[in-house]
Amino acid sequence: MVNTKDILETIKMIQEENLDIRTITMGISLLDCIDSDIDKACQKVYDKIVRYAKDLVPVCEQIEKELGIPIINKRISVTPVATLVDALENPDKEKCIKIAKTLDKAAKAVGVNFIGGYSALVHKGFTNGERILIESIPEALASTDIVCSSVNIGSTRAGINMDAVKRMGEIVKEAAELTKDSHGFACAKLVVFCNA
Repeated sequence: MVNTKDILETIKMIQEENLDIRTITMGISLLDCIDSDIDKACQKVYDKIVRYAKDLVPVCEQIEKELGIPIINKRISVTPVATLVDALENPDKEKCIKIAKTLDKAAKAVGVNFIGGYSALVHKGFTNGERILIESIPEALASTDIVCSSVNIGSTRAGINMDAVKRMGEIVKEAAELTKDSHGFACAKLVVFCNA
């Protein structure tokens, strides 16, 4: 049974206490987009994101209307991109940045606020693709609008990758420098964490 008091309390929270849903995130696996050819990989990534997320924003807007509660951010999160980089033929920073720009283009095409997954998991050490992706992070974040990046540098089981800690400190500084005209905004799109 619907309680009128609960309804009025919810309305008060929305109007006076700014109750909202902070974010809705759609997860998309890019494992089937792996390809040794960068152009084919990027096309697969773009096509899959647009195909899977084409209705994400309209559905979120419908939920907002039905519940009367605003959803602030609509996001996509993808498989760590370093996995795709590891499979590329002759991976380099430019190829990584091309993937970042593809993510940005696909996310804009479906109208989301952010896309995460320009990421590497280096708590157990670096693969070649992870190392190259990390080197590309400052330029990738500076040259895209809504791509977010993260690097996991430690875990309870594996410990902390101190080489990654040192390098990520430098990466954050480089990202800030590249986006100094926008108050270091690239750093706001970068998370370095230990996954316990």
